[in-house]
Amino acid sequence: MTTSTTAIAPRTRAPFRADHVGSLLRPVKLREARAARALGNLTAEALREVENACIIEAIAKQESIGLRAASDGEYRRAYWHYDFLQGLDGVELVEPKTKVHFSGGVVLPKSLEVHGRVGYSKPLMVDDYRFVASHVKTAVAKQTIPSPSVLHFRGGRQAIDPSIYPTLDGFFTDLGHAYHSAVQSFADAGCKYLQLDEVNIAYLCDPDQIELLKARGEHVDGLLETYAQMINTAIEGRPSDMVVTMHLCRGNFRSTWVAKGGYEPVAEVLFNQVGVDAYFMEYDSDRAGGFEPLRLMPRGNKIVVLGLMTSKTGELETADELKRRLDEASKYLPLEQLALSPQCGFASTEEGNLLTEDQQWKKLELLVSVARDVWGSV
Repeated sequence: MTTSTTAIAPRTRAPFRADHVGSLLRPVKLREARAARALGNLTAEALREVENACIIEAIAKQESIGLRAASDGEYRRAYWHYDFLQGLDGVELVEPKTKVHFSGGVVLPKSLEVHGRVGYSKPLMVDDYRFVASHVKTAVAKQTIPSPSVLHFRGGRQAIDPSIYPTLDGFFTDLGHAYHSAVQSFADAGCKYLQLDEVNIAYLCDPDQIELLKARGEHVDGLLETYAQMINTAIEGRPSDMVVTMHLCRGNFRSTWVAKGGYEPVAEVLFNQVGVDAYFMEYDSDRAGGFEPLRLMPRGNKIVVLGLMTSKTGELETADELKRRLDEASKYLPLEQLALSPQCGFASTEEGNLLTEDQQWKKLELLVSVARDVWGSV
């Protein structure tokens, strides 16, 4: 069983030994304010004030339990992905023609379509980052945005106007460049910790998802490499002190999921062709497979943040359980290159997963405690 390892130097930059994906359960007063705004009973300015207050409280809570990175909990968003992507030039939020089905028959109610050239002509969520950065005291401000692949994977060719993009090569090129501008905007604002939420590379590990792509006429061969190239285009030339991480999971909507399958089919490209600094990897259930793909991770500075703790239920893992699984993972990748987190956010959409705020904070407190035991620091 792994115990304190004082020989491992503390992390001087993100991601940290105890970290989290980003989204947090929305407090009751925030949910009530958003509902009032939707009914027209609250102004946008008044909602913003409620969001601000809740975010300041969330930052203080993250810092008080010892986390070294703090997010805004994605409190200003309804969805982890739509709120950013619909702000890109040429992208519209619509009622879906092709629905995203989660376990238990749950269906995501919105979709995205491309009806113009994809671009980045206005700052998206940069002010949100600045707000967090202005209120952290001991933590690093963390910003999350969806990965560019999300705009393609959800709707594919059918959701992209052929009069704008007769072939998808131009679409992928424009999307990569739009994201490069977005990343640069965060860099210009001083962002040191940016995360791309990249669920779709994990979906490519699932044969059923592959078949669904083929059934709707997508070209699957080379798709992984296309996604990798878009991400590399997006983060190329970022400042040396700006950490970019990637979060991978298999779906997270009100405690349900979409995909299954271990990382083996994508690991070589993921670890060796994608130029991010670290990977948040879902590992809380058998659906994610074993730790064997970690053997393909290059030795050196890159980090894998193991999502050993579930964000889908309130049942609290034990410290011994988390340490045992860290031991198993360290057979394939040295402990120096590992860290610990929940497998996903607690509220990928504003509805949130099926647990309480108290249970959420207890889970994050446990991560900090285990990190101190295992690595000697958070």
